[in-house]
Amino acid sequence: MRDFKDHTAVVTGASSGIGRALALALAAEGARLHLVGRDAERLAAVASLARETSSVTTHRADLADDAELVALGDRLSRESESVDLLVHAAGVYGRGPVAEAPVAGLDTQYRVNLRAPFALTQALVPRLQAAGGHVVFVNSAVRASAGVGSYAATKHALRVLADAVREELGPLGVRVLTLFVGRTATPMQRAIHGLEGRPWDPARLLQPEDVAACVLHAVGLPRTAEVTELTVRPFRRL
Repeated sequence: MRDFKDHTAVVTGASSGIGRALALALAAEGARLHLVGRDAERLAAVASLARETSSVTTHRADLADDAELVALGDRLSRESESVDLLVHAAGVYGRGPVAEAPVAGLDTQYRVNLRAPFALTQALVPRLQAAGGHVVFVNSAVRASAGVGSYAATKHALRVLADAVREELGPLGVRVLTLFVGRTATPMQRAIHGLEGRPWDPARLLQPEDVAACVLHAVGLPRTAEVTELTVRPFRRL
């Protein structure tokens, strides 16, 4: 298994949910962290916990905002000679039938769920290549069902993006993992339950720490192996 001590990891969506769990798991392994989040207060709280075991730099940024996204990519490039792990855990969710859902909602989901991972990966290619690094795209085990067309479209596109990045960066020594996660006990999933009218019982769902453990195991494998896709779902069905 790979040792994460003194390796540099960039985690988006680090202020809550799966991103938060990954940040804390990497901190426990001694990784140097660059944590990205939109909510400055929650991001600072995660950083405070992570600093007990690792070096942490926080980056408050709204990934839906072009100027902030470009500035983030520039900062990360300047502040890191190499990046061992880039985790795209940030995401937004929207519902509504195609006939009625605001196009602005699709635009926001596209920007955060697809465009931001594209832009940040692009900005950090030289740093990832220098480290022989790993890119993780946190995706959803979502079907293109009624009411979630815009969200599903961005997530299906994210899978294709990850496949292309794998083909292009693999020869440069960079591994790429797409992680498909089922319903996980996160603030986003709690909001989704509310929209669906479901009772909230987080004990029946995946735990963010479970997902983080899967990621660390997959990216920690020797360089003779590459896990390209991994699906993790709750053991108990809703």
